[in-house]
Amino acid sequence: MGQKKEMKLMQGNEACAEGAIAAGATFYAGYPITPSTEIAEIAAKRLPVTGGKFIQMEDEIAGMAAVIGASIGGAKSFTATSGPGFSLKQENIGYAIMAEIPCVIVNVQRMGPSTGVATAPAQGDVMQARWGTHGDHPVIAFSPSSVRETFDLTVKAFNISEKLRQPVIILLDEVVGHMRENINIPSRDELEIIDREIPAAGEEYKPYAVDKDVSPLASFGEGFLYNITGLAHDEYGFPTADGEKVKGLLTRLHKKIENQKSDILITEEYATEDAKLVVVSYGCTARSARQAVKKAREAGLAVGFFRTATIWPFPYEKIAALAETAEKFLVPEMNMGQINGEVERAVKGKSEVFGLNRFDGELITPEEILARIKEMI
Repeated sequence: MGQKKEMKLMQGNEACAEGAIAAGATFYAGYPITPSTEIAEIAAKRLPVTGGKFIQMEDEIAGMAAVIGASIGGAKSFTATSGPGFSLKQENIGYAIMAEIPCVIVNVQRMGPSTGVATAPAQGDVMQARWGTHGDHPVIAFSPSSVRETFDLTVKAFNISEKLRQPVIILLDEVVGHMRENINIPSRDELEIIDREIPAAGEEYKPYAVDKDVSPLASFGEGFLYNITGLAHDEYGFPTADGEKVKGLLTRLHKKIENQKSDILITEEYATEDAKLVVVSYGCTARSARQAVKKAREAGLAVGFFRTATIWPFPYEKIAALAETAEKFLVPEMNMGQINGEVERAVKGKSEVFGLNRFDGELITPEEILARIKEMI
């Protein structure tokens, strides 16, 4: 008989911190903010025990800067925040994207704008995750809908970040961050752990080679001469205003993600084969949506369920395929309609797209979704 796996009642924020440590994270810098603070508290307790470092910074901007610095020094690094802090981190997130510095940023979403309702759940940072920093930048963002998936997607976020030299965002929400579920905790030898590629000693080092999607990353202080800047740069990291080099750099930054979409995109479907109406959901709302669709199916309604755990890049092609047979889409969200527009973009007028929105700090219930389904069928 195999060894019995450990079962533990775990909070979503706790699963995020434990997933980061399981992935090999050794550095956390951040500033406490509801509803993400438990991640910082657990990191402060657990990282020193595992040989890592925790630093509470003076503000969110400094927290992101410290994470970048630690990553350049060779540490797998992460931070956690909520909407207002995520806004403050954006300039340095853009720097990490341009300089191709791996790191993970967790945003446990709450009500906004501004301080909003600091303890209430929301899904209002979806577009901030995509366009929060400036320029035509690439983005990877995951949105878990359970405690176990929070653990798994945190590990995956680190793996993708290290593999592609790319900041990766985890869009939790207050509901998933604070709820508790029994989960089986996988042992480290059961997990796929990816570390960044490092250059071989003695070779000419180009940290931003034009003929590779992703170049190896040397840690500062290990004998490789190169430059890091937020400016557009050449193969060696030194600033350039040459139009062709700038265009090539930005194209490569997007291409490296496009070429790995099959690994990055994580979606789930239920009863979509004959569905005339498909409910598209993500994060905590997907829990209510799944239950509503099951009830609709029991009532004999031709309804399907589609969930995306990857918010960015968005699964346009998969939703477009569903639009070949589905006549309508329903998008329940705890905001005023952010992913709704992306579904419209995906279906390109082939199907009607409707939103079901709550932005009062309360979770959308299965009953609300089911009632809306019955109105639409």
